[in-house]
Amino acid sequence: MGNTSLSRRGFMAASAATGLGAAALSACGSSDSGNSSGKTTIEWWNITTTQPAKKLWAQRAKEFEAAHPDVKIKVVTLENEAYKSKMTALTTSGKLPDIFHTWGGGVLQQQIDAGLVEDLTDKVAPWTKQYVPAALAAYRFDDKTYAVPFDIGMVGFWYNKALFAKAEIASPPTTWSAYLDAVKALKSAGITPIALAGKEKWPGMYYWAYLAMRVAGLDAMQKAATDADFTGEGFVKAGEHLKDLVALEPFQKGFLGAAYSTPNGEAAAMGNGKAAMELMGQWAPVVEGDAGKGIGKDLGFFSFPAVEGGQGALTEVFGGGGGHAVRKGAPDAAVEFLKFFAEKEFAAKLVKDTGLIPVSKDVRSALTDANLTAVSDALNSATGFQLYLDQAYAPAVGQEINDSVAALIAGSKSPQQVTRSVTQVAKSEKS
Repeated sequence: MGNTSLSRRGFMAASAATGLGAAALSACGSSDSGNSSGKTTIEWWNITTTQPAKKLWAQRAKEFEAAHPDVKIKVVTLENEAYKSKMTALTTSGKLPDIFHTWGGGVLQQQIDAGLVEDLTDKVAPWTKQYVPAALAAYRFDDKTYAVPFDIGMVGFWYNKALFAKAEIASPPTTWSAYLDAVKALKSAGITPIALAGKEKWPGMYYWAYLAMRVAGLDAMQKAATDADFTGEGFVKAGEHLKDLVALEPFQKGFLGAAYSTPNGEAAAMGNGKAAMELMGQWAPVVEGDAGKGIGKDLGFFSFPAVEGGQGALTEVFGGGGGHAVRKGAPDAAVEFLKFFAEKEFAAKLVKDTGLIPVSKDVRSALTDANLTAVSDALNSATGFQLYLDQAYAPAVGQEINDSVAALIAGSKSPQQVTRSVTQVAKSEKS
């Protein structure tokens, strides 16, 4: 989860004054000239700081070197925020690492527009044919592929089956009106319906984002970004639906000051059986167990409900993952390494040992966890995919959505004010 929650924020919004020295900046992007030993050095920047993944990734680099004696893989592993800040400086300088982690969306688009990223379409097509379409979506622009995913996930409702049974809710709701009825039933049974980390803003954004998807539709989401105009009726209605939910007072006591993964936060409320639901990504079960006790077999998963009369569908999902991009002009060995990294045996090992949801249908058999299998099923059957808004849009726009939706939930902004504020920032980014 550590990689995922922080990745909600776009690194382009960070200051370029990161403390990177000129030597560090000039070092990136120079590997095609080789080194004194005659080897080609590939610089690979990633954010995999936790075990066992960090060890596995380093091991994979060594295995590639063994199979390619003329290539040296220089692994640079950074914590999320440090990575984002340093990549901001490198992007500004026009010199990126040979291989670098990307979440896709707006930031990758900016790097592509600056001519800094290699078009991988033809190079990776032969070995990405079995990839889940949703996994590739964040890295495709104008029908071209600019990164190869290794991880994919989605946001949905994690719920406590025992608490649902206590409230006499027979099955998870599939429509928004049924969802509101479920919230009312839980409250009537003396159960806190929803855990929310109001302090951190991005968890609340998930509600507005999904409601906008369900009401306005995916095409409208893209058009709003292109036109820098989020004032359409569908976006206002999304806020009104969220306001209706907030009016039911469904969240735990003190939610506005609650963090996500702290002992008294959102995940702990779910993990300790103190709330019936949370809207969160595929990492939720792990964090619920770390922050609280975990609820074991009582934990279930369901997709965000459809909104009656809306343009979106129940099978359209909201989420994201991680991928690797290659700098423009990098040595051929960089793409060869991505192919080596994606080989079925290693991909299956990552799924088994680190809990990643497979991006390739060929590796799905490696997934044994029931909850992650449920997420994988939803992704495999998805008819549409929307990247996290604070990654899909320009970073400043994503941040304004987080801030404005948090204000709506707190009662200090109306649905109309949310759309106007987001539009204002979007237009300023266009100018």
